[in-house]
Amino acid sequence: MSRVLVTGASGFIGRSVVAALASDGHIVRAAVRRPQFSFAGAVEVVQHPDLTEPVEWQRLLAGIEQVVHLAGIAHTGHGAGTAVYDLVNRRATAQLAMAAAGLDRFVFVSSIRAQSGPAADHTLSERDPPAPTDAYGRSKLAAEEAVRAAGVPFTILRPVLLYGPGVKGNFATLARAAASPLPLPVKDFVNRRSMLGIDNFVSALKFVLSAPNAVGETYVVADPGKALRLADVIATLRQAEGRRPLIMPMPTNYIEMPLRLLGRADIWDRLGGNLRVDTGKLVAAGWQPLHDTHAGLTAMAQAAAPRKSGTASVSTR
Repeated sequence: MSRVLVTGASGFIGRSVVAALASDGHIVRAAVRRPQFSFAGAVEVVQHPDLTEPVEWQRLLAGIEQVVHLAGIAHTGHGAGTAVYDLVNRRATAQLAMAAAGLDRFVFVSSIRAQSGPAADHTLSERDPPAPTDAYGRSKLAAEEAVRAAGVPFTILRPVLLYGPGVKGNFATLARAAASPLPLPVKDFVNRRSMLGIDNFVSALKFVLSAPNAVGETYVVADPGKALRLADVIATLRQAEGRRPLIMPMPTNYIEMPLRLLGRADIWDRLGGNLRVDTGKLVAAGWQPLHDTHAGLTAMAQAAAPRKSGTASVSTR
C-alpha cells in the first residue's frame, strides 16, 4: 500500500476518496484548509493556506509516494474572477506537480469543463480537441497542461456532474426539486446529460492509481450506459421513495427564451442542453464501473429516505 497525499480532502469528493483509500490500507495524508476537520481511522490531517497564497508543498509531500489533487475553485457559486481561477486552479496545481516530480503517481482531478462548455452537440470523448468556454474551464485546462509539463508520472481525470450523499451545487438543487410534492413541468426536456456517482468516481480513481497503463493518460469519467433525461432523473428519485413521478409537459421554450433574452444562455445550456460523454477509453483500460446512473440514483435515494422527515431533500448536498 502507498502513502498518498489527498488535497481538497474536506470536500464532497475528498471525504469519499480519503475514506476509500484509508479503508484499502493506504497511509493517507489529508490536506485541508481548516485544521479542525477530522476523518475516521488512521488519517493524518495537515493544514495548508488558501491556494491563492504560496504553499510549502515539499513539507506536505515528505514521505509521500502518490498524490490525488482535488483542491481548487469550482465553477458554481464562487463569483471568482479569471485571476483567482488562475491562481488556485492553475498556479497551485503547477507548483504541486513540479514539487511532486519524483513521486510514483500524480492524479489530477480536472473537469469535463476543461474539454467543453456546459453543452455539446455530440457525444464527447478524449479525442475531441479541448474547447472550454469560461474562466473555470480554461483554468482547469491550463492546469492539465502544467501537470503534463511537470515531469511527474500523471493521470488526468475529467469527471462530469457528480452525485451522492452530501453533494452540493447543481445536483443538490435538482434533488430538492425532486423532493418537493409538486408536479414538475419537465416531461418535454428530452436532452440527455451524463452523470457520475461518487462511488463510480472513487472506483475510477483507485483504478488509475494502480494501473501502469494509465500513466500519461487523460480520461473522461461518467456512469456507464445511456445518459438520462431530466425527466428520467426526477422520476427515478421519486420512484425510489415509492412516490409517483408527477411529470408534466410544458414547452421548453417557455424557459429557454426568457433566459436567452436575459443573457443567461449558460443556465439554459446546463438545464436544457446535451452533455453526453463516452467512457470507452477508461473502460478499455480496465476500469469496471459499479452501476449505471439509474441504479446509482435509486440506491442514493433509498439510502437517504430513512433519515428524512416530511419532505426533506433526497440529498444532503
